[in-house]
Amino acid sequence: MRLLTRYILREVSSHAVLGGVLFTFVLFMQHLSDILGLAVRNSASLADVCRIILYMLPNTLTVTIPMAILVGILLGLSRLAADSEITAMRASGMGVLGFVRIVSILAALGMAAGLVNSIWLAPRSAAALLGLENSLKSSQASFEVQPRVFYEDLKNYVLYVQEVKPALGGASIWKHVFLADLSDPESPHITTADKAVVLNEPGSANALPGGADSATIRLHLLDGTQHQVSASSPGQYDISTFSTTDIPLQTGVQNGTRVSRSDTPIHALSLSEVWRLSRVTPKDGKDFSSRPFLIELNSRFSYPFACIVLMLVGVPLGLSSKRSGRSTGIVLAIALVFVYYLTSLVGVAFAKSGKVSPFVGVWSANLIFLVAGVLLLQQLSRGGIALNIFASVGQWLGRMLERMMSRDEDGPGTAEKVTMAQRLANFRATLHIRFPLLLDDYVMREFVTNFLFVLSSFAVLFVVFTFFELIGDIIRNRTALVTVGEYLVNLIPYIISAVTPLCALVAVLVTFGALNRSSELTAMKATGISLYRVVAPVLVIAAVLAASLFAFDEYYLPGANRRQEALRAVIKNKPAQTFLRPDRKWISGQTGTALVQAAATTGKSGKIVQPGAPGEPARIFYYQFFDSNKDVFANLTVFELEPDTFVLRRRIFASSVRWDGHNWIFDQGWQRTFAGETVGTYQPFAVAEFPEIKEQPSYFKKEDLQSQEMSFAELSDYIGDLKQSGFDTMRLRVQLMKKIAYPVVTLVMAILAVPFALSMGKRGSLVGISTAIGLAISYWVVAGLFEAMGNVNTLPPVLAAWSPDVLFGIVGAYLLLRTPT
Repeated sequence: MRLLTRYILREVSSHAVLGGVLFTFVLFMQHLSDILGLAVRNSASLADVCRIILYMLPNTLTVTIPMAILVGILLGLSRLAADSEITAMRASGMGVLGFVRIVSILAALGMAAGLVNSIWLAPRSAAALLGLENSLKSSQASFEVQPRVFYEDLKNYVLYVQEVKPALGGASIWKHVFLADLSDPESPHITTADKAVVLNEPGSANALPGGADSATIRLHLLDGTQHQVSASSPGQYDISTFSTTDIPLQTGVQNGTRVSRSDTPIHALSLSEVWRLSRVTPKDGKDFSSRPFLIELNSRFSYPFACIVLMLVGVPLGLSSKRSGRSTGIVLAIALVFVYYLTSLVGVAFAKSGKVSPFVGVWSANLIFLVAGVLLLQQLSRGGIALNIFASVGQWLGRMLERMMSRDEDGPGTAEKVTMAQRLANFRATLHIRFPLLLDDYVMREFVTNFLFVLSSFAVLFVVFTFFELIGDIIRNRTALVTVGEYLVNLIPYIISAVTPLCALVAVLVTFGALNRSSELTAMKATGISLYRVVAPVLVIAAVLAASLFAFDEYYLPGANRRQEALRAVIKNKPAQTFLRPDRKWISGQTGTALVQAAATTGKSGKIVQPGAPGEPARIFYYQFFDSNKDVFANLTVFELEPDTFVLRRRIFASSVRWDGHNWIFDQGWQRTFAGETVGTYQPFAVAEFPEIKEQPSYFKKEDLQSQEMSFAELSDYIGDLKQSGFDTMRLRVQLMKKIAYPVVTLVMAILAVPFALSMGKRGSLVGISTAIGLAISYWVVAGLFEAMGNVNTLPPVLAAWSPDVLFGIVGAYLLLRTPT
């Protein structure tokens, strides 16, 4: 019995580990870009990057540990049942409870690991992650400031710098600085300076209770001017000049992210703190609810306990899989994971809304699966219809998948297939084309079959996880299921684009691993066929997939992404903001040729506006509202600056500005011109026109589109439009290069996978899938790192997008060339 115990545990444990790694990979990779972006933007060390990843993993493991236990049990027992080993064990006298006793060891270990994770490790990691994020922001708070980009991550300030240069000791030198103090948004105080020396210093005076400090940068300004005006008394205007002055700026101020008693995220609280807050009742009329803390307290125990209840369901279903094999286990695992977390999230949503108690809401999924598991075990011991229904459904779905991926040539339509094959052969013979041959057809068919199966499996996983994420919003906003279904359908194209390279990697590993295990590859090589000739058809298909993926991303995906983003906004009950962003409050004016034409026009003040040099702003617009439908501004201020010295020469304000079809009409405002330290002229007006302001309404209607929602040509035009307006386009330029580089990853992954597939020998598909996950993690980490470095202008966009492809392509080609042929 000890031998059987070790054998069964080894089988289910190997599948559990693989399933846990896969689920954790799928859930975690969506955060990788943000992690690396945070690290690179703040010049974090490699140790900090590793700490960020380690701090985020426990929160993911809280969900994936029970999923891994269920997958391991179902796949492991299904494999044993498919090989009739379960039948042999039961014939030797091993009962159902014997299997439960053995598998419960794995479930108990999973529950223990889950309890340690949810009670001790996850809260500490969440608190440490918050502290690390704040410390990274403190370490180099000025690193994010980019030239000719409006920077708004400052408390009550907006910053614009024309040129940024690094200096020794972690300092920076900024040239031509425009700083707006928005303590009073209606009348911002303006400071301009020819130069600023920037020093980072920790905000020791603003130390946070959790151990993290707010970040502060100190601007040492040289040769500048300060302008102050009162919104209630526009006739009073103070202007002063300085040779040097210091201004401290607080950065990284984010409400609700500090580690303190009142605003710490609940996940970062220790178990004792959650228990204490869950027992607090409202006092002194304060609005306090202990319900969120009761939900969190119950959740920290319910998810680990799910390992037991899912084991009770998984054992009878795994034992009853019979001859349908691993495909049935995969289908049942995905279905049960979906049902469990759907039930759990629905219960939590009801608990948050107050419709049920926190205990009932959080534990409802466990209670339901506990009852179902006991009933299924009873059915398995005594025989019954319920278990047969579950097993039949799983077997039917498994047979459907096998039939869809079947390699059998028999059945209806065979004659037509033969005819088409003969026609294709005759066509190749006529043109003297020796590709593809019969062997090529066989290898390509195997690859395409595996690719489609893996692609469909990943698509289902992503759809299920996305549904989990949105279930709370669906219930809370009572979204129609038709809308949810339409959203998920429009999400599938994005999923296909995202996972195609990974699916190609897995398909190559599985295809050549199977050919190697069945000795077919040895037979091919024995006939004198080179290994490179065997690999060639797969690489051709991978190249076709790469080209198809680019065409797919160029012509179909942008529209699908726009539709799914609009539907997602409906599900979350948010106004659709896919296109227009009327809240752009700062924008630089047109430059270069457009201003040369505008300079010749004299405004109402009689002052000729000198245009800036190409690429440099001459005007900066600030407004509190812009109605893009009526082309009307509210509280618009126009700052005109000398491009050479960056000295403010004219300031125009109007409470309302409208477009009459040819010019902007300014209502109820004033304009001032400046001469050094004094106000040259001050002219209030009821209605005025400034024909030299040539920017038309379309110039301010900037579309805030995601790069995935635009084709290559659209994104290129969009970048050019935003660049002259002072917006940061570096991230979009990286995405522009990635639109070409990303599809090539499919071919790179295929090249990289071949030598690994051939080196696996006869060790099975689990080794191949594990290898695929490892390679994919390595690639996405490297790609995310290079992308993050490109986003902050550390690398040119071309290098940021193409470097991962080149590096992994070189490694794959080197390993392939070293493989014995």
